[in-house]
Amino acid sequence: MSRSSQLQRRQLLRATAAAPVAGMLAGAAPAAGATRTSEENAKQGTAEWQLQHTRFDNEPTMMAYPLNRQVRSSVIEGYASKTSVAAGESIDFMVSMKPAGSFVVDIYRMGYYGGAGGRHYERLGPFRAEPQAVPMMTMERLRECKWPVTTSLTIPKTWPSGVYLAKLTRDEWFGQQSYIIFVVKEHRPSDLLFQVADLTWQAYNKWPARDSLYDDGTAAVWYTGPNVRVSFDRPYAKYCQVIDAPASVGSGSFLLWELPLAFWLEQHGYDVTYCSNLDLELDPGLLKTSKALLSVGHDEYWSRTMFENALKAREDGLSIAFLCGNALSGEILFYDSSVTGARCRAFARKELFGDEETLMGSSSYGSGYGDWIVTKPEHWAYEGTGLKKGDKIPGLIGWEYHGAPLAKVAGLEVIASGPIYPPESRGRGVREHSAVVFQRPKGNWVFNAGTIWWPEGLSQPPGHIPARTYAGGFGVNAHVQRITKNVLDRMIKDAPRRG
Repeated sequence: MSRSSQLQRRQLLRATAAAPVAGMLAGAAPAAGATRTSEENAKQGTAEWQLQHTRFDNEPTMMAYPLNRQVRSSVIEGYASKTSVAAGESIDFMVSMKPAGSFVVDIYRMGYYGGAGGRHYERLGPFRAEPQAVPMMTMERLRECKWPVTTSLTIPKTWPSGVYLAKLTRDEWFGQQSYIIFVVKEHRPSDLLFQVADLTWQAYNKWPARDSLYDDGTAAVWYTGPNVRVSFDRPYAKYCQVIDAPASVGSGSFLLWELPLAFWLEQHGYDVTYCSNLDLELDPGLLKTSKALLSVGHDEYWSRTMFENALKAREDGLSIAFLCGNALSGEILFYDSSVTGARCRAFARKELFGDEETLMGSSSYGSGYGDWIVTKPEHWAYEGTGLKKGDKIPGLIGWEYHGAPLAKVAGLEVIASGPIYPPESRGRGVREHSAVVFQRPKGNWVFNAGTIWWPEGLSQPPGHIPARTYAGGFGVNAHVQRITKNVLDRMIKDAPRRG
């Protein structure tokens, strides 16, 4: 029996064994007036989107300090030609395997699906893959892979907007696996537009070894200066900041910082579409289709054009919820791919943003940890929580946060504020976190939670690794859930007529 036949037989046996519990993995039937998102989540889900077998290069060194751990999985790895794609458009997958062999691709859409977290959409392959070369560094330490296209996928018109994982599996017993991640976008009216932070994922991507935006070739652990570029024409390595997460390899940091929000939104039937960071640069018309934009998790890097497009949309009536920390900290410059000529496939750090508060009310103050401390319990954001002034949501602030607002923004209210640990950093004196809310003249809102770990309080989906290590939140919190509901419901209800 061939390797491919063995794999297909094992999958048939697993599917047969799982048949009795299929109903448990299906969502509830959509209610009257259901959104496209709730109708999608009523379909059968599966937990098999998760990686089961991973292997990384030089694994005996894995006991070393996390930042020095081997992050590459050359046994099977790949990347996509686009960060986002619309129905009817094609996306290419480039895959390398060492040693050479065959593999299959399973495509999953991430969501709620009765708690399973994902739904299987398509199987591609088997395909043959060979070891592909690691490209030499070029200008500003840039590595751009020139791997051949292994397979292409044209997105069917029936596929809804969402974050999709292409799970690569070697056609062997205990075949190793990794992901390729991409977004399917839709140009349709929706209540919420979920923007994944893939520029930040790529900035921290160390593939193949020490080649992130924070590596300059010296012994420095965190380089933050100029003259370093990174490219989307390469796989995502294992995420190695704050948490070691081998089962997320190839997915950027979506599974770590963003999936809990997507899982919760789709569980509660919000009408949500998805886009890439790059769509704010390349496809800003998406900002006209939704009532509120969501900036999620760790959304550090934006271009000036992205900023201007978001600001223009906000003044036209778009609400924005910054359910994140360290947002709009670094301004970047885009470069086209020297491999394919595709726009915005590489970027470099330009400088720190100096006017981000005009968009989101406050700015990033770096890393630190603390509690969410209520300052205005009478504010509508706290409706139904029962919280009083001085009450705390423990451990919610970190690992990077937004501080006390400095710019004068009309109508801005600080609804939570508290001290940060450690209390001093680089001679800045005592530090504090702030969460702010303000309304624009057209009635739309801006909410800025000011912490990367906000989604941690919303849900604990399969495949998600909680952020808590030596510091961090205490998991799902009813107050965080209710505040989020209050904010999003208000943004949807007060959305002005646009266009």
